[in-house]
Amino acid sequence: MSLQKSSVRQKAVGYSTDIDLGLRKFMLQVYNYMTLALILTGVVAFGVSTSQTLVSALYASPLKWVVMLAPLGIVFFLSFRIHALSLTAAQTTFWIYAGAVGLSLGYIFLIYTGASVARVFFITAATFGATSLYGYTTQRDLSSFGSFLFMGLIGIIIASLVNLFLKSNALTFAISIIGVLVFVGLTAYDTQNIRQAYMEHDDQETSGKKAIFGALQLYLDFINLFVMLLRLLGDRR
Repeated sequence: MSLQKSSVRQKAVGYSTDIDLGLRKFMLQVYNYMTLALILTGVVAFGVSTSQTLVSALYASPLKWVVMLAPLGIVFFLSFRIHALSLTAAQTTFWIYAGAVGLSLGYIFLIYTGASVARVFFITAATFGATSLYGYTTQRDLSSFGSFLFMGLIGIIIASLVNLFLKSNALTFAISIIGVLVFVGLTAYDTQNIRQAYMEHDDQETSGKKAIFGALQLYLDFINLFVMLLRLLGDRR
């Protein structure tokens, strides 16, 4: 009987180890996608900012509305259609989205000094890394914060749209403060959800699309957290 119990225990430990290794591989894939997307966004944004022709075409003409709204359209398409797309199509759409965000963010290098952009980026990376690690390792169920964070996100979007017309510095400051809190919370919340979405028996196609969708969520958290912190801590030219 003792030998039987020992055998069962060893099998259970082996099963747990397999799941743990699979989960680590899955999460590494998520973070790799996110990191590559951030690099692509940064390269495109910096490249645009160094070309006066592109700056004039993208930010000083009616084309600016396309640049602003295109990433929103792509992210909605990818979010709602990813299950119907092939893995290759999902990857391609994800890279196109990262590039489109880069086009829309090129202006930051025109408004803020390069040194402050770099400084805020590293602050964002450290904050994001610590918060995501918490979301990955905590045993606390963060799902109860989901509705609260979603309400905060909707509030930020509405306030930002209103401020397009008001152009209030005070409102911009308030949005940035609340935005930092919301996206820090979303980073932990999304990381935990991505971890829980992992299934050991998913096929390669399903697992790959889950990784892309998870990377998209964390990418959005990082980019928005970066923009909010840049508004608060960035040095304007």
